[in-house]
Amino acid sequence: MEVRIGRRVSRGMLPLMALHTFSEYYRSDRKPPITAGLIAANTLIYLRPSFLESILPSIDEVWFNPYLILKRKDLKRFFLSAFYHISEPHLVYNMLSLLWKGMQLETAMGSAEFASMVAALLALSQGVTLMLSRSLLLLFDYERAYYNEYAVGFSGVLFAMKVVLNSQAHDEYTYVHGVIVPSRYAAWAELFLIQMFVPGVSFLGHLGGILAGLLYLRLRGGYSGSDPLTPLIGGLIGVLNWPFKFLKKLFRFRRGRISGRGTVGRDQRRRTAQSGAWRCQICTYDNPGLLSLCEMCGARRSENSSTPHVWHRESRGLSAEEVRRLRVERFGRR
Repeated sequence: MEVRIGRRVSRGMLPLMALHTFSEYYRSDRKPPITAGLIAANTLIYLRPSFLESILPSIDEVWFNPYLILKRKDLKRFFLSAFYHISEPHLVYNMLSLLWKGMQLETAMGSAEFASMVAALLALSQGVTLMLSRSLLLLFDYERAYYNEYAVGFSGVLFAMKVVLNSQAHDEYTYVHGVIVPSRYAAWAELFLIQMFVPGVSFLGHLGGILAGLLYLRLRGGYSGSDPLTPLIGGLIGVLNWPFKFLKKLFRFRRGRISGRGTVGRDQRRRTAQSGAWRCQICTYDNPGLLSLCEMCGARRSENSSTPHVWHRESRGLSAEEVRRLRVERFGRR
């Protein structure tokens, strides 16, 4: 099945990736915005919609090539090459990996610190890869193999993120393409397994990512001050999130189980008291203040009570099992 998206034709992997991403975010209590933004940016650059066509450089202008970067001082290739992908499987594999790693790291670190870390890992991974290729040229004359290599993709940053993610997993094990390895060495195992079974990948780019992750951990461990980028990025995220917070407060979005005109649960007590509603002591269902019998189980509200939250237990002699049966009959579920 082919689906035309933007200027490219998707063979079905991109819609599946979008569905999986939406599902993961819907199930998650926290929705990491930086991870979502990175996935969206990489995907838009790959799709190249018409409104971005005049802004985005072509992939031929951003290939990561050590020779061209050093000769022309081309910072565009140095930074932008990480956000370009050569095929749909290449993009989807990297973005699913980013989704899994990013949601864990951003939830644990906070969005501002996570964004600062990604920026640092991007610069470090590209810089280490550049130094490795230059060193191999000077020491072993490996010019064709690495110094003139063309590469794109977010893989280097993902390998660095994997190192950071597994840095505290001392006694844990994980699966790497079906092989059980200690989590601390998962990035190294994946490096060699991918190199063995996936032709055409950039070994030096992936190795640079691993070394960048180790370097980042060493630098962060030896630096006691606050990251200067984190407050700046935190302020920017706060500004971007303000409209959403305003709309949420304006419309008072609430999550809960709503049934009929009442609400089941304990989270609505304050609102219940203010609205004059009363809560059934038998089944905890919130009823409108005008009713004298519970809509859920039929329990009677106390008439000599001066507050809406005091009841007596006369409820037609219903047992707990009978209350459950009434619920089933009313709502048709178990």
